[in-house]
Amino acid sequence: MTSSNKDSNSFALNAAIGFLSLLLVLLIFGLFTRLVYPRIENQRSEDDSELIGKIIQLEVLNGCGVPGLANTFTSALRKNGFDVVETGNFKNFDMTETVVIARTTDEKNARRVAEALGIRPGNVFVEASEDFYLDATVVIGSDYESLTLN
Repeated sequence: MTSSNKDSNSFALNAAIGFLSLLLVLLIFGLFTRLVYPRIENQRSEDDSELIGKIIQLEVLNGCGVPGLANTFTSALRKNGFDVVETGNFKNFDMTETVVIARTTDEKNARRVAEALGIRPGNVFVEASEDFYLDATVVIGSDYESLTLN
């Protein structure tokens, strides 16, 4: 090996060692900060705040398979003051009746949505979870033509 080859190999090796050392220091620093400053879990406030409005946040799901139905109801619900944060399809398309699922233990908002849509109170269910950051889910069934929201 010539002297210039040895020097270039030595430089490349030293550069790689330097880069890996810097990467190791950054990883150790990240681990240290994660231990000292743990992540903060998002949680829904149980108290009413003056900063939080009375807007009901909804998810609208198509449960009967009619194309574009969730988007149609999303527009109508938004025109009526509801905050639709997500739309999509339900896990299946065999829903015969439209249902409202309360995502918090307080089903008052879900009942308001059901009343606005003309859904009977028996079709309001509670499935509360801290994983949901919305008030209710509307699953539109085959009876969508009988709903009263315009």
